[in-house]
Amino acid sequence: MSHKQPLKMLENRVWRIYLGGLLLDELRGKDGGDGCFPEDWLASVVPANNPPREDTPEREGLSRVELPDGSSAYLKDLIDADPEGFLGVGHIEKFGVNFGVLTKFLDSAERLPIQVHPDKQAAKTLFSSDYGKTESWYILNGRAINGEEPYILFGFKEDMTKERLRELFDAQDIAGMAAAMHKLPVKAGDVFIIEGGTPHAIGPGCFLLEVQEPTDYTISLEKCDMRGEKLPDFMCHMGLGFDKMFDCFHYEKHTRQELLDKFKLEPKHLESGDGYALTEIIGYGRTACFALNRLEVSGAYERRNTGKPYALAVVAGSGSVAGTSAKSGDCLFVPAMAEDFTVTGELTLLECLPPLGE
Repeated sequence: MSHKQPLKMLENRVWRIYLGGLLLDELRGKDGGDGCFPEDWLASVVPANNPPREDTPEREGLSRVELPDGSSAYLKDLIDADPEGFLGVGHIEKFGVNFGVLTKFLDSAERLPIQVHPDKQAAKTLFSSDYGKTESWYILNGRAINGEEPYILFGFKEDMTKERLRELFDAQDIAGMAAAMHKLPVKAGDVFIIEGGTPHAIGPGCFLLEVQEPTDYTISLEKCDMRGEKLPDFMCHMGLGFDKMFDCFHYEKHTRQELLDKFKLEPKHLESGDGYALTEIIGYGRTACFALNRLEVSGAYERRNTGKPYALAVVAGSGSVAGTSAKSGDCLFVPAMAEDFTVTGELTLLECLPPLGE
C-alpha cells in the first residue's frame, strides 16, 4: 500500500464498560443508538485493554485501512512493513516504530467511572511502558441526560491522601469520591488537557474527540459499571493490584480557577486565506505528547506535506481529501512521506499529530 497518499480508515468501534454512541452515529448520518460501543478509535495502532467476551473481535482496537480492491489491512501492519514511509526517519529515531498517539471519538450516555491514567514516570515504573496516558478532550457536542447538561469531574478540590482515597475505594463510596472532585459544565468548543495522574471522569452527555498517548491503561476507582454489574478486578488495577494502583494518582488539590487556568485551553488562530482557516486547538507548547489543529475548508485547499504522520478526522461537512470522498465522521491517516494533497468541498477536519520529535 502506498505511503504517498492519505489512507481512509474503516469504522473501528470499540467495546467499553459504559454506554453511549448515539451522537457518534448521528455525526455519520446514521440511525443508531446508545450501546456498548461508544468509542471509535481513529488511525489506531493500540490494542484495547478489554476483558474477554464471547464476540471479542480479533485485534480489537486496531484500525483497518480501506484498500482499493474492497479488502482491508491493519494500519499497524502497513506501518510495520514500511516504517520510514509511513512514520518518517526522524520520528522513528525518536519514538521507534510507533505512531505515538491515539485519537478517539467518544460519546457518553452515562458517566464513566472515576479514574486515573499513569503519567510517564508511573507508566515506566509500573507498566514498563515508554508512554503514560496524558490525554485531551475537545468537546464536539453534547446532550442532556435525564435532565442534566454535560459535565466532567476533574481534579481534587479538597485535601486528599493515598490513605484517604484507599478508604473511599474500599468502601466503594462513589459519592464521597465525586464530592472530592470539581464538577465542571462543558459545551461544544471547550478544550481540556488531562495530565497523567489527574483524577477525572467524563460525565453523561459528552461527545468529544480525545487525543492521547498511545496506551489503554485506566485505573478505575469503581468496581461496578453504571448499571451495578461487577467488573473484573483487572479493570480497576490493570494488573498492578489494589495497593500499587494508588501510586498512579497525583493527590494535590486545585481551586476551580487554578484548575481552569492550568488545564483548560484556548484555541489560537494560526493562518487563513482564500477558502481555508487553520486553528491550533492544542499546541506543542502545552504538551510534547501530541498536538491538535482544526482545518476549515470552503472550496479547495492544498495541504502541504508536514513531514509528520497524523490522523485526519472529519467532524463536519463533505467533500474529498486527495481525491477520496470524505464526510462527517470519516478518518484518514496521513503518512509522513505523503505528497501534498488537495482538500475540496465544505469540510471541517481535525489534524491529530504525534509527539514532538525535535
